[in-house]
Amino acid sequence: MDATVQRIIDDLGRAAEEHDATKADRLERWRVLEPDAGRFLWFLTQAVGARSIVEIGTSRGVSTLWLADAARATGGRVVSIDTDADAQEHARATLAGAGLAELVDFRVADGGQALAGFGDGELDLLFLDAERTEYPGWWPHPSRVLRPGGVLVADNATSHPAEIAPLRELIAADPALTTTTIGVGKGELLALRR
Repeated sequence: MDATVQRIIDDLGRAAEEHDATKADRLERWRVLEPDAGRFLWFLTQAVGARSIVEIGTSRGVSTLWLADAARATGGRVVSIDTDADAQEHARATLAGAGLAELVDFRVADGGQALAGFGDGELDLLFLDAERTEYPGWWPHPSRVLRPGGVLVADNATSHPAEIAPLRELIAADPALTTTTIGVGKGELLALRR
C-alpha cells in the first residue's frame, strides 16, 4: 500500500466518523468502508490478478482508493458507479490527490443498468456496496459479468444479513458460483465464479 494513499484513507476514515456521528439518517452518512475490509479488498484484488474492476457504491471513495491502489499493482482499472454525483466529485478529487485518478472511470448511473451494459465474463472483480435491497433486481448480471475465476464481493453481509439474504440465495442457487462470508468490516459475502 502506497503511504500517501494510506494516509488519505486514514484521514477520510476519521472525517467520515465525525461526519456520520452528526447524521441520524443513514442516507445522509458517508458510510465508508472499514479499514480491515479495505485491506482485505486490496489484497483480494491483487490475489486474483484483477484488471477489470467495478465497484457499485462510490460513497466518498475509500473503497475506490483501496481498489485503485491494488489496480496499480495488477495493471488494472476501476469503474466506480454511483447515483450520487456530489459524492463522486468528492471521490474524484480524493483520487487525484492520491495520484490514482488515471486508474478510475467514475460513472453516475444506476448500478443495475450499468451492470447490464457489461459483457459476459468481462469483469475480474465486482464490489457491491450500494443499496442492498436492489441487488436481487440486478440478477443475473452480477454473476454473468464475472469471468471464470472472477470474484463478487458484497459488503454488509453480517451487519445487514436480512438485506443481503436475497442475494445470498441467488448466489447459492447459481451452480457457476461458490460462496463464503469473510468476517472483516461489516462482513463480506464472496462469490467465486467457477
